[in-house]
Amino acid sequence: MKVLGIESSCDETAAAVYDGERGLLAERVHSQADLHAAWGGVVPELAARDHVRRLPRLVQSVLADAGITTRDLDGVAYTAGPGLVGALMVGAGYGRALAYALDRPAVAVHHLEGHLLAVLLEPDPPEFPYLALLVSGGHTMLIDVEGIGRYRVLGETLDDAAGEAFDKTAKLLGLPYPGGARLAELAERGRAGRFAFPRPMRDRPGLDFSFSGLKTAVALAVRGRILDAADSADLARGFQAAVVDSLVEKSLRALEATGRSRLVVAGGVGANLKLRSALKAAAESNGMRAYYPRPSLCTDNAAMIALVGHERLLHGERAPLAVTAQPRWPVDALMAPGSSGAAA
Repeated sequence: MKVLGIESSCDETAAAVYDGERGLLAERVHSQADLHAAWGGVVPELAARDHVRRLPRLVQSVLADAGITTRDLDGVAYTAGPGLVGALMVGAGYGRALAYALDRPAVAVHHLEGHLLAVLLEPDPPEFPYLALLVSGGHTMLIDVEGIGRYRVLGETLDDAAGEAFDKTAKLLGLPYPGGARLAELAERGRAGRFAFPRPMRDRPGLDFSFSGLKTAVALAVRGRILDAADSADLARGFQAAVVDSLVEKSLRALEATGRSRLVVAGGVGANLKLRSALKAAAESNGMRAYYPRPSLCTDNAAMIALVGHERLLHGERAPLAVTAQPRWPVDALMAPGSSGAAA
């Protein structure tokens, strides 16, 4: 089964082709970062309009890369949520219309399920069950993954997501948009220990996160200062260390609570090298193993959507003809492929 995946939940337009026998055949991603840089963040209307402009040509290109035509497709998968509703509707409308025109089945995919399963595209994927740390610009969650469509949320952020805190802190330091990755690069040049920021929720039971107070602590440290390059690097390092420590500590706590021995790190912040190395070391020191998708599969992409779509189409799941998007869609509301009443 060859499945075209379409992703348009935020500010990346992406398409990919996944084959059940040969794996990922081709993928392409167009980033809108330059488009939104002048505004310091994603403008939903601009994002949706750019998806309209980019998506048809991007799909044509990825099909050519895969060496197939639309007639060779066996199904179409598109992100239906969560995300920006206008952006979602572009991808959902295009994907559903294409499937209808080709007389092929379509399936609506949950964006976060894509992140949770992206690691299965790697040569050495983990077996189920595993614990997932899903950490991105919009989400910071610990999820027990028993199998495809079988998810249990154990903890999540009570305010800002970790990626959002990275971006807001980068803005405080005067870094250009998108700032999260630039802040991580800046932190590599900083001195450890000069700025000691709090590790929120560390002394509380449970597996929830909070990063709003950490962002405020950075704002207070910046207030009244004229920052030079060394100051900015030291602040960035102190902030990143606090985020990484919080994520590592709660992940280890969740592994112990669930008895899982495999940890998957997913989402855009999962590409952070400091977080990867810290989680790898912490897991191994406790007799466990950490898994990561390659960096290109941590950020928003269509390869993960095509993979999830393949699994759900293979089990007979089908989207109705009506095009819908769900900007808010709890991941633990999903059901396993082939289950009675599985989400369509």
